[in-house]
Amino acid sequence: MAPHPGIDTDQIKEAVRKDLLDLLAGVRGKKNLVIEKSLAGPLGIFVKFSTLQDHGVDKVFFLENDNVDSTQKNVIFLARGEKANQPIAISEQIQKLQKNGNVGHEFSIFWVPRRTLVSDKILEEAGVLGDVGVQVLSLHFVPLEQDVLSLCLDESFKDLYLRKDPTSIFLAAQALMGLQHAHGLFPRIIGKGDNAHRLMELLLRMRAEAAANDSITSNLGMMPSVSIESLIVIDREIDFATALLTQLTYEGLIDEMFGIRDNQAEIESSIVGAAPGPQQSGKASAAPTQQGLKRKIQLDSSDKLYEQLRDTNGAIVDGLLNKVARRLQSDMGNRHNKSVSELRDFVSKLSGYQSEQQSLKIHINLTEEIMKNTQTDVFRRSLEVQQNLYDGSDPSYQHDTLEELIARDVPITTILRLLCLESCISGGLRAKDLDNFKRLILHAYGYQHILTIDALEKMGLLNSRASANILMNPLGVGSGAPEGSRTNYNYLRRVLKLVVDEVNEQNPNDIAYVYSGYAPLSVRLAQSILQKQQLLTIIKGAAPAASNGVSSAAHGWQGFEDALRNVKGATFNKVQKVEEQAVKARHMLTGTGGRPKIVVIMFLGGITFTEIAALRFVAKAEEGRRKFLICTTDIVSGDRMMEAAIEEENFGKV
Repeated sequence: MAPHPGIDTDQIKEAVRKDLLDLLAGVRGKKNLVIEKSLAGPLGIFVKFSTLQDHGVDKVFFLENDNVDSTQKNVIFLARGEKANQPIAISEQIQKLQKNGNVGHEFSIFWVPRRTLVSDKILEEAGVLGDVGVQVLSLHFVPLEQDVLSLCLDESFKDLYLRKDPTSIFLAAQALMGLQHAHGLFPRIIGKGDNAHRLMELLLRMRAEAAANDSITSNLGMMPSVSIESLIVIDREIDFATALLTQLTYEGLIDEMFGIRDNQAEIESSIVGAAPGPQQSGKASAAPTQQGLKRKIQLDSSDKLYEQLRDTNGAIVDGLLNKVARRLQSDMGNRHNKSVSELRDFVSKLSGYQSEQQSLKIHINLTEEIMKNTQTDVFRRSLEVQQNLYDGSDPSYQHDTLEELIARDVPITTILRLLCLESCISGGLRAKDLDNFKRLILHAYGYQHILTIDALEKMGLLNSRASANILMNPLGVGSGAPEGSRTNYNYLRRVLKLVVDEVNEQNPNDIAYVYSGYAPLSVRLAQSILQKQQLLTIIKGAAPAASNGVSSAAHGWQGFEDALRNVKGATFNKVQKVEEQAVKARHMLTGTGGRPKIVVIMFLGGITFTEIAALRFVAKAEEGRRKFLICTTDIVSGDRMMEAAIEEENFGKV
């Protein structure tokens, strides 16, 4: 079978849904389903609870709550087996049910996305491996949107940069190999960063193993893709600073203030109103009062108004909402002056108007709440510090503001983000300044944060520099650190024009609109591959190609080698070579058809919603020539990065 001409995320969703329902159907009779909490959100994207009930699921429990009952003979556990915690919890709950239950249970475990030796060993040592049926649900990429696939690995950032655990790199490689098996080889793999390089090597090794182990897979896998142009891999480590900045798109602001997980945000009912009647009545009356104050809001392209607003700068959202409100008011007001046929057409669209009105009400309330937060003194001072840092101001001038914010007891995540941002942009803090801030943090927030600071240092987010002379050299790699040892923002600010003074947020002409003047380095690097001429025009003005010697047909990083030497980590541009006969056969089977090719952009360690918005802006400019498929290990934000390091156990304040 020839590879598909394009990547359809709906097909991915439907395939996983079918696999899950087939696994459930394989366990006959009624069953209780015990799910790992981090999998509940992704599974909700594939299948509704009512569908699970149709396939025999009686009750659903969270594995972490340890409260599964013995009402059903069949008990199914759905969890990841990569780490020891889940297999241990499952074995303990199986032993508990075997000991206390009045029913002879039959246990099944569905591991996601693979069965591991670790999980088998733990179950064997607990004496329950022989009592369970083990299956695998090959859930790799979760389609969050038509152009966004996520592995939904909540701890991938912590695993990669604190624990130095490469599991998420392996899982990313497996997921990308699935795309290659379905659509053909990535003709070119381009990337930046040490973890990105490891991923590239894994992909090459997996391809060689597939060719050696399975002749059928080999024949398909050796065929180059005509629908995919290239794979670009970005390691989060090369650009920590962008993720530490406060996101300023509408979707980014919602994520900053309320948190978005698996296309949903949990928001107080006092802000967005109570849930519609049927959903509300479906909740258990015995639920705690605190739970009743929260409402889950779906935030994806099924809400057409949200789809229009999500990638815009938050400063213009209120104006866009006003336009929508006036249009709806006009449409509803004109219904009295319509003919019978026009009225019939209006009635057929009435449900759409009502859903749009409901959506409008929610987003107006959200926007009002966001504006309240953005107008607070703490938010403004924090944003001012960030802008001064990425503008290249002397970081020591921001220390008085930081000390004041600590004295005002603002959330520790805000303080740590600002300190880490200064460290990343300036190549570290002076030793005496860092010691001073460590002391202030321990006194203000508790001595458990000795461990927090240690974790941030291990992750490379918070460092000291020996002297003021080591402040990032604006002239680039020279007598200082070796090439690729750190990201030199002071140099890159100039050569890649990361800071844009005049930004049109209403009708943007550059990705810098997403941060109101700062262009994300990660996306600038993608532009240096995909939009060479446009980027050179932005950097140097009109018609730069002649002086630079870079043509629009140049591949990979060509033309931006100097900039790459000042970005942390390995640089690579690997062409996947194939047999000439395979190339001819591939074109004979599928042809090119004149369709735009797909560029797969993989972020290892996570991507922010604001970077997604910037990539969509680039994709819009490339419309007709290319389509982008954004892949990531998870969605991150500055707060989530800090939470990966923060020590939660309280040692007490002094």
